[in-house]
Amino acid sequence: MSDTLDFLDIPNPAGGVWRIARRWRAATAESGNAPGLVWLGGFASDMDGTKASALDEWAKARGRAFLRFDYSGHGRSAGRFEEGCIGDWLEQSLAVFERSTQGPQIVIGSSMGGWIALLLARRLAEKGESARLAGLILLAPAVDFTEALMWEGFDEATRRELLEKGVLPAKEPDHGPVTRRLIEEGRHHLLLGGLMRAYARVHILQGMRDDAVPWRHALTIVEHLNADPVTLTFIADGDHRLSRPEDLAQLAAAVETMSAPPPGEPSPTLFD
Repeated sequence: MSDTLDFLDIPNPAGGVWRIARRWRAATAESGNAPGLVWLGGFASDMDGTKASALDEWAKARGRAFLRFDYSGHGRSAGRFEEGCIGDWLEQSLAVFERSTQGPQIVIGSSMGGWIALLLARRLAEKGESARLAGLILLAPAVDFTEALMWEGFDEATRRELLEKGVLPAKEPDHGPVTRRLIEEGRHHLLLGGLMRAYARVHILQGMRDDAVPWRHALTIVEHLNADPVTLTFIADGDHRLSRPEDLAQLAAAVETMSAPPPGEPSPTLFD
């Protein structure tokens, strides 16, 4: 039941391929028809982080299918981080999802991964495949962060530096640089200008001591997701990482709840 590390070559619409590292494990009979789990990481993070690894252990103990991978320029995947953008990482997420999973999946998106999860839901809906989503669990979702949490917060000097130099150096080692392309390309994927649809249940976990994604940002997301069933859980002393044992327990509980069929639907069995 150990997960498998391998690499997928994903066509890049701009030419060439992205070589994407993934870890995945198939479900066992013990899981019944429970949905698989898909992890979407954050900006400048990798698939071997604390939350993804803890979730993998939880899934392994229950025989659940689990998929995680690194975007281009992240972790074990090829490419330079500063050459990536939201559209690239979305295309990679959709391709890895389609090539690695079968049946309904619970997609868990952390920070930037929460934005990509909602974009993935929209792309699946456009393809008539919304049934592939059993639900979304979003941890401190940084929806539209390139605009709402970066560009709009920059002062004029910082904006000018970015436009002239094309890149802002990383403020901290694990944050990654911010490029002009990241900001400008991100504007093609903004969601907070109107109604958002996940076409599935959504559970948001948000720390109220988050210094990267303000807790009020989660309220804004809920306002725009009002056509879908949404649960919002605030963690009063939680920070952006939500990686403490008690935070991981909250995440596991959210996955457990999301794994059950919606009210009014029969529980799946191996004989359906």
